Amino acid sequence: MDTLRAYLAREIYASTLFVFAAFLALFAFFDMISELTDLGKGGYKLQHAIAYVALTLPSHVYELFPLAVLIGTLYALSHLAANSEYTVMRSSGLAPWRAMSTLFRIGVVFAVATLIFGELIAPVSERAAKQLKLSATSTIVAKRISHRALGERRPALRQRARSAADTTLSDIRVFEFDDQYRLKTISFAKQGRYLGKNMWRLREIVNTTFTPDGSSVERLPEMDWTSVLTPTSSP
Repeated sequence: MDTLRAYLAREIYASTLFVFAAFLALFAFFDMISELTDLGKGGYKLQHAIAYVALTLPSHVYELFPLAVLIGTLYALSHLAANSEYTVMRSSGLAPWRAMSTLFRIGVVFAVATLIFGELIAPVSERAAKQLKLSATSTIVAKRISHRALGERRPALRQRARSAADTTLSDIRVFEFDDQYRLKTISFAKQGRYLGKNMWRLREIVNTTFTPDGSSVERLPEMDWTSVLTPTSSP
């Protein structure tokens, strides 16, 4: 009896894994085609696209595994019935309740695997994939803002207009994030003028700082900002 139940479980596992591999390969192919449209943006290259698709696979595991289990189980049972193997199992003493018990145990294994991927692996890999793509497609990297109110965090800059002389910027927004990519501060400057040696002087600054207790706003007449952004940098 244990041999019959092991054979039934082996057939279902094999069919489910085959269907799941086919679905996963198909979705990975579609994701890769989608990522090819982003090649060339900033430093985003083919190896980044491949790594991004690989890191998003665990999330597809969570989405596709229940469907693959259903299709794989139905396929395995129908294959056994079509070849009269299930009839032989019944005649050998495999009662319906024993078959149901075997299917229940298999379902528990699949449920635990789905839970592990969905709650433990997929969130981490999805976050890593987004961070990889964000860092690879970023075209403007700012190092730090030299001011006590802003500190040394992870800034990103957005500006609306550049002067004809290419030495001043207007309507500048600087977004700063912590190590977990959570927004910490937003700084708006009416104007910024390039002083040379990667130094900018920002004027009429409104700095909004976000904390767990709320937000605070500080207005500053001017401050100096050290950044890799220069008038010759591509916008």
